[in-house]
Amino acid sequence: MPPHQISHSSSRPSSESTKTAASKDLKAPKSSRPDPETGVRSKDIVLSLESGLSARIFLPKLPDPTQKLPLLVFIHGGAFVIEFPYSPLYHSHVALLTSEANVVVLSVHYRRAPEHPLPVAYEDSWEALQWAAAHSNRNGPETWLNDYVDFDHVFVGGDSAGATLTNHMVHRAGVHRLSGAKIVGMILLHPYFGNEKPNKLLEVIFPACSGLNDPRMNPGKDPKLGRLGVGGCWFLWLRRTFSGTGLGLTMKH
Repeated sequence: MPPHQISHSSSRPSSESTKTAASKDLKAPKSSRPDPETGVRSKDIVLSLESGLSARIFLPKLPDPTQKLPLLVFIHGGAFVIEFPYSPLYHSHVALLTSEANVVVLSVHYRRAPEHPLPVAYEDSWEALQWAAAHSNRNGPETWLNDYVDFDHVFVGGDSAGATLTNHMVHRAGVHRLSGAKIVGMILLHPYFGNEKPNKLLEVIFPACSGLNDPRMNPGKDPKLGRLGVGGCWFLWLRRTFSGTGLGLTMKH
């Protein structure tokens, strides 16, 4: 599957500077030994040499190496401008999740604003999801995905800005019919959704936003919301708006 093409204006950093910046974000060795307590292993992988898109992949302890496990594509939070999979906070969180849930996790390192204004993070996340799904033929570039993942049980999840990206990725998977993977659930932890009030941060980091009702930030205004590409599962939607109000909804699709 060819990578999704991302357009850049001349004022944005070059792909070479992106790759250099991404390499500076790495806070752990490219490959780690199994955790002595959980047996979880992790390593850093490059998904696109052109853009510098990368990820950290986590593998739980495998008593049976022939067993195929669910895949979680995890998208971190940070208001679209901070954090990355290699930070101690997210590395520890995802490693524990890998062990407790017994899943393979692909933690995506999307490009962040303001150096890369939105919607670049959306396009990077979509490219990462497509890249993972392309391994369903067992002939992709990442052996952990080829050998250990059950592509009929794929989850997409994230927190804060990552939950916003998650919602859009799952919706996009439904509208464009993602090939190679069956998304059976999504996890939205305090998604960074908009409401009817202007937001100064978005004015800076998302200049291409079409307004308060842009479905990428305010999915409640999306007439195609029912076309989420997730089926046959229950999920918990924890919603936090810019005004700070919260709402918990249990939904079935």
